[in-house]
Amino acid sequence: MFLIGIAGGTGSGKTTVVKKLTESLPKGEVAIIPLDSYYKDSSNVPVEERQNINFDHPDAFDWPLLEKHVKALREGKAIEQPTYSYLTCTRLPETIHVEPREVVIIEGIMSLCEKKLLNQMDLKIFVDADADERLIRVMRRDVVERGRTAEAVIERYTRTLKPMHMQFIEPCKRYADIIVPQGGHNKAAINMLIKFVKQQIAERN
Repeated sequence: MFLIGIAGGTGSGKTTVVKKLTESLPKGEVAIIPLDSYYKDSSNVPVEERQNINFDHPDAFDWPLLEKHVKALREGKAIEQPTYSYLTCTRLPETIHVEPREVVIIEGIMSLCEKKLLNQMDLKIFVDADADERLIRVMRRDVVERGRTAEAVIERYTRTLKPMHMQFIEPCKRYADIIVPQGGHNKAAINMLIKFVKQQIAERN
C-alpha cells in the first residue's frame, strides 16, 4: 500500500488536487480517506453549544480510529469509514465501505499534523494558497453547502480558522515532501505530482 497524505488550509484546493491525482491513476486503484469523516462525535454536547466546537484544532479528530483504519487497510482488510454531518455536528449511523487499494490518500486540513500517521506516509503533500483565496472559497462552500450566513463564516474565520491555521496547519508544511502552490490552479505542479506518484508505484511493482 502506497499511503499519501494531502494537507493544506481550508479552501486551499486539496479536493481538486486529490480529484486530478485519482483520475490519472487506473480505476479502482485508489481509496480516499477524508479526514473530515473522522471528526469526533458531538452528539453528547448540547445542541446550543455545538457551534462553539473548534473544528480547526487537532483535538477535534478521532485519531485512534483513523490509525486503526489505516492499519487495517495496510493489512488488506476493508474498513467502515464513518460519516459526519456538519449540520448537526454529529457522526451519522451510516458508514462507507472502503476496500484496501494500492494507493490510499488521507486528505484533510491536518493530515500532516499527527506524528503516528506522518511516519507511515510514503508521500506527504501540502496544498498551499493565499489566505484571501481560501477565505472566498470557504465563504462560498459554507453558505451554500453548510447553511451558514456570511456573517457567521467571517466571525468563525476571525475567531478560530485563521489563528488555528497559523498555529497548527501552516507549521505542518515543513513535513511535506511536495508543496503545491496556488492550490488546484497549478496545473504544472499537479502534472509533476502525478508523474512522480506513477513512477513510485511502478517502482514498487
